[in-house]
Amino acid sequence: MKITCFMYASLDGRIDCAMTEKIDPEAKAYYTHLASFGDFTQINGKTTNAMHYAENGVFEAKNYRACGETFFKAEDAAGYQVCMDTKGTLLWNTNLVDGKPLIVVTSENAGAEYLDYLKSKKISYITCGAEKIDLKKTVAVLEKEFGVKKAVITGGGHINGSFLDVGLIDEVEMMFGAGIDGREGWAASFDGRPQDRNPVALELLDVERLENDTVLLKYKVRK
Repeated sequence: MKITCFMYASLDGRIDCAMTEKIDPEAKAYYTHLASFGDFTQINGKTTNAMHYAENGVFEAKNYRACGETFFKAEDAAGYQVCMDTKGTLLWNTNLVDGKPLIVVTSENAGAEYLDYLKSKKISYITCGAEKIDLKKTVAVLEKEFGVKKAVITGGGHINGSFLDVGLIDEVEMMFGAGIDGREGWAASFDGRPQDRNPVALELLDVERLENDTVLLKYKVRK
């Protein structure tokens, strides 16, 4: 399974959506390039999904029941939308995101009642990892049980950093808009790695200049 991380950021690597929309309101270059990946599975974090796709509110279990590692496949598809939701709190009114079937990935902390809720919505799920999501096991299930061969991670920064930290990202494609943020406290394209980690070395594959002075850099992760 090939995993690419693709992000749009300001020149200083910040990825706040409200900010990047001011740099390039229509983001044509971003969506054109995202579509160029073809049949792919898209992976996003909880914050991204809460902001753009999930319903308002938080799931609250009435009678919490523990659950073990498991998965439920609602349907086959050429590509899926994967939402990483460690504790299982997001609410949904659809099992499709941008036309692709949704897969919610949780830790065992989410509990059986949340999994029942997802199944009632015909939403696929993967549960693995006791306290936090086991990313390597998640990728293995996506490949073996859901047939995923190509995945694109599109944020946020902590999801990107987590996948990078355990060596799961093969390529990085960074699209930089012609603007600088510089505000204190906003997430970077890759964030949240432990302090004792070393930088991850990359090999430059290509550089493209796009419309609106946008630049696309493509890298291979050295492993």
